[in-house]
Amino acid sequence: MIKIDNLQKNYKDFSLDVSLEIPAGTVTGLIGKNGAGKSTTIKAILGLIKPDGGTLEVLGKNPKDFTSKDKEQLGVALSDSGFSMMLNLEDIVKILKSMYRSFDEKFFREQCKEQGLPFDKTLKDFSTGMKAKLRVLVAISHAAKLLILDEPTSGLDVLARNDILDMLRDYLAQDSERSILISSHISSDLEGLCDNVYMIHKGKIILREDTDAILGQYGILKVSEEEYAKLDKQYLKATKKESFGYACLTNEKQFYLDNYPNIVVENGNIDDMIMILLGGK
Repeated sequence: MIKIDNLQKNYKDFSLDVSLEIPAGTVTGLIGKNGAGKSTTIKAILGLIKPDGGTLEVLGKNPKDFTSKDKEQLGVALSDSGFSMMLNLEDIVKILKSMYRSFDEKFFREQCKEQGLPFDKTLKDFSTGMKAKLRVLVAISHAAKLLILDEPTSGLDVLARNDILDMLRDYLAQDSERSILISSHISSDLEGLCDNVYMIHKGKIILREDTDAILGQYGILKVSEEEYAKLDKQYLKATKKESFGYACLTNEKQFYLDNYPNIVVENGNIDDMIMILLGGK
């Protein structure tokens, strides 16, 4: 679905140089701090900025060569819906019908009703959760092969986030070849949806890992200064100094459980991985 090899984009105070691949039928998370390069990567994938180097293929083509038919295979949800806040849902139905030959009006209307989106209000009167649901509905309502979602659940309460994640799961269930690239800082969303994650930091990919491996094989060692000095460090991915000693990220949790029965070994998650990899040494 997406193949990027040493994609480069240079600005005055920031440089991007990333490689990643998203096969058909997978959900990939892109994580990192604000300013790490997530949005720049997504803009390049969408053809919104011109790369300075490297190669980029989306659905087997360079985005700059996309036809209108190619673009219909993409479903996009960015932080801004792109619609005037003075429009209502009837206006948006007319726009989507004119833009996408495969727009499913019946599905869109049913989902709007199910998600509590009113047809008699303009977008300026929608809540934050309503606007977020609308962005995702627009992306999934024309049978796109690939969804590209930038922070689709940011700022939402748990119920609204779950509604959006359920919509995405239903979208995936309809076709095993469909794929999603999703950027998010909410780890529970990624853990429950993504097959794998890429971590980006200062414009570079610093880690690619399967979500199952993060949750099953990764762990956090909590050790004192004395315990750290005696620790076999060959399986440590990163270390962070703490008041009690050290927090160490490992992708071989079982090794330390078997060989160091007296140290604290906690299960890993994406939040821990971010905290230690981006804040440790």
